Amino acid sequence: MKSTILIIDDEVKLSALLARILEMEGYNILQAANAKSGLYILEHEDVRVVLSDVKLPDANGVELVKKIKQIKPYVEVINLTAFGSISDGVMAIKNGAFDYLTKGDDNEKIIPLVNKAMERAVLQHHVHELEQHMEEQHGFGVVLGQSPAITEAIDLAKKVAITDATVLLLGETGTGKEVFAEAIHYESLRKNKPFVAVNCSAFSKELLESELFGYKAGAFTGAIRDKKGLFEAAAGGTIFLDELGEMGLDLQAKLLRVLENGTFIKIGETKTTKVDVRVVAATNRNLQRESEESHFRLDLFYRLSGFSIVLPPLRERSGDVEGLAKHFIKIYAAKVKKKVPEVDERFFKLLTQHKWNGNIRELKNVIERVIILMDEPLLTPKLLPPEFQNGGYDDMVTLDLDSVEKHHIWRILKYTHGNKTEAARILGIGLATIYRKIEEYHILMN
Repeated sequence: MKSTILIIDDEVKLSALLARILEMEGYNILQAANAKSGLYILEHEDVRVVLSDVKLPDANGVELVKKIKQIKPYVEVINLTAFGSISDGVMAIKNGAFDYLTKGDDNEKIIPLVNKAMERAVLQHHVHELEQHMEEQHGFGVVLGQSPAITEAIDLAKKVAITDATVLLLGETGTGKEVFAEAIHYESLRKNKPFVAVNCSAFSKELLESELFGYKAGAFTGAIRDKKGLFEAAAGGTIFLDELGEMGLDLQAKLLRVLENGTFIKIGETKTTKVDVRVVAATNRNLQRESEESHFRLDLFYRLSGFSIVLPPLRERSGDVEGLAKHFIKIYAAKVKKKVPEVDERFFKLLTQHKWNGNIRELKNVIERVIILMDEPLLTPKLLPPEFQNGGYDDMVTLDLDSVEKHHIWRILKYTHGNKTEAARILGIGLATIYRKIEEYHILMN
């Protein structure tokens, strides 16, 4: 496909001559006689390079460069003028122009200069497309739903994303806290730097410290070389600390120091390490209550809770269930190489009526299950797990929260045939946490 060049010049004969020369070089040429029509073409056509006269009937071509860059930052602009001036040339480059040429004197330079500008524009456009793809994959576009509860959470997250503020995400397991953390990162000025996620419950106290902050060679048995921690790996970017409530008190003190002044001391070292990292933390625990009971540092709680966002459970956004289900149906159908099925309305009705104690993670796993089980290109209620057929948790409304959690963990373990690693993944908790819950609730598998 031919690359497109836009010529903006009110000198019709000169513009036509330049167009013919560039067409002979294999380019597709569009022409405009003024800035207004040129900007319109730019917005509606796939332009890569603009050749603009400096003196236009309705604009200064040097100033026009800024407007062109605002519309399409990847487009390269070459200013052309009949009367060159050093000040105009300097200003054109400052505004983002690729180059500034005097008409007539620099005719032999036009073709090689346009070729160079086109090479850069094509590369810039490729980078632009990659950035857009990253935003679509990781930005707030992946947070689906129109309910007031989720819309409010998204609006708050968008406002804080462009700052460097520490963010605390609160909500039940499976509400999408890591998705929000990624979206905050990719909508921030740090988006081109690393995003590092760590589940604090997946490590022992000692291992978590070494993973987060690193260590010096010889600090302990087996430490044969220096190791950088995850805070250093996330330098310039964002670190997401999931299940923060599982972090030990000693390590909380170290985290507080990072939040206060951006420094920490590696295991086995005496000097401090400075790091520029944004922290986004998440928990399903009540940190204020944990602080009052001396299970969580009160000073760290206050430092983290400066900007907190509560992610609503799925039962409070039932209007979003069908849309989320349709999204996951497409994903899992593609994953197992099946045609996207039609859906019986009763199927969606049962999904909407369900309590969703496992929230979005539970919905994803239910959809994955039915897609695997379907033999015909139609999703019907019979494909849903038994609890959808008999009212699910409706017979448990008089039970306390611990009993509901125990039953849910037991049900997920049954679903995974006792595979605790897979059950932990589905529940969105660490392996250590699920072992602790099994022991705490005396969960037995037949």
